Amino acid sequence: MTTLLKSATIIDASSPYHQQTKDILITDGIITKINDTITSKKEYQVLKLDNLHVSTGWFDTSVSFGEPGYEERETVKHGLLVAAKSGFTAVAVNPNTNPVIDNKSAVEFLINKANGFATNLYPIGTLTQQSKGVEMAELYDMQQSGAIAFGDYNKPIANDNLLKVALLYTQNFNGLAMSFPKNNSIAGEGVVNEGKNSTLLGLKGIPALAEELQISRDLFLLEYTGGKLHIPTISTKKSVQLIKDAKKKGLDVTCSVAVHNLFLTDDELHDFDGNKKVNPPLRALNDTKALIKGLKDGTIDMITSDHNPIDIEHKKVEFSAAKDGTIGLESAFGVLNSVLDLETIVNCLSNNPKERFGIERSVIKENEKANLSIFNPDGSYTFSEENIISTSKNSIFLDKELKGKVYGIYNNNQLILNS
Repeated sequence: MTTLLKSATIIDASSPYHQQTKDILITDGIITKINDTITSKKEYQVLKLDNLHVSTGWFDTSVSFGEPGYEERETVKHGLLVAAKSGFTAVAVNPNTNPVIDNKSAVEFLINKANGFATNLYPIGTLTQQSKGVEMAELYDMQQSGAIAFGDYNKPIANDNLLKVALLYTQNFNGLAMSFPKNNSIAGEGVVNEGKNSTLLGLKGIPALAEELQISRDLFLLEYTGGKLHIPTISTKKSVQLIKDAKKKGLDVTCSVAVHNLFLTDDELHDFDGNKKVNPPLRALNDTKALIKGLKDGTIDMITSDHNPIDIEHKKVEFSAAKDGTIGLESAFGVLNSVLDLETIVNCLSNNPKERFGIERSVIKENEKANLSIFNPDGSYTFSEENIISTSKNSIFLDKELKGKVYGIYNNNQLILNS
């Protein structure tokens, strides 16, 4: 199959065509020609869209699908289609399934389920057996089967020695350990950010200290052990500073931030909408500003949608009883494009996460594999249920004004468009 992208503005700092508008010819999944104008032939599949932009394919490092165990929330097959139509050519899938992904057979199940799709799936294995935080899981076996990192999704490792041993052990095979930044003893039964709004609303608060104390511990352990650590979805101003200081020391640590923590604050909670109950919680405006600054100065390495489908029975309940989580793939670009420049978005959705998680990076130039996210950064719209492709509809961004439009992706010799 030959596909011709007409008048595409290229966003790829590694490409000789960065910020230039070119025609791009793709034959059997390989970019064969990039030129000012390429003449179309009858057999070509031609893509000519308003203000067409392309970048190297986006990679989301924290996506939850339901399968196995919670297929009513999302299957692997449908989840990968959602990712493709949201502009993502790769996703790392969290192990919060039933049973959890804590052994090589479970890893292989996910990889086999995702075979042949335009969006690549990379499993994350649990760090501990059954994600219970007691004994280390079969990390090496899972990596040999295709797991790219190890972490208990949204569950902190309370046992200091367990994380210490994991950081030491993973060095034997260059593994990446992940530690969710929350101290449950401090967080207690909190459900929202501790502050003015939690008091006004009469909801139990989770202090920023719960996150910062855990990050401090993790960084002390990393300094002692060496190894590689990734801290997912940080949410406070002080967390950014802690990681910045650790990087200055030379520690091998990276971190991510969830899209919603860049765009929304706990001022949103006055309607007690269960869709806005997330973990970590929405924080204050000074935290949001610090997170955006941390992305721009390189302290925060990557952005994730933290896409987590939850069925209506677990969301349309009293706020305190609602399950944590929001879907986020469909809205991710529209949100980021409202608060960040394109180069920062591409760096934090593509280059940095691929490098950290050991995913092959392509460059937009001739004779390279075509791995492209396709979008239009202009125009605005109100995000509504009509924009949701996911099986579950628990979006924190309903009725928010977002900027830009995702057209789809080209990857694995497949063009998937968001109709």
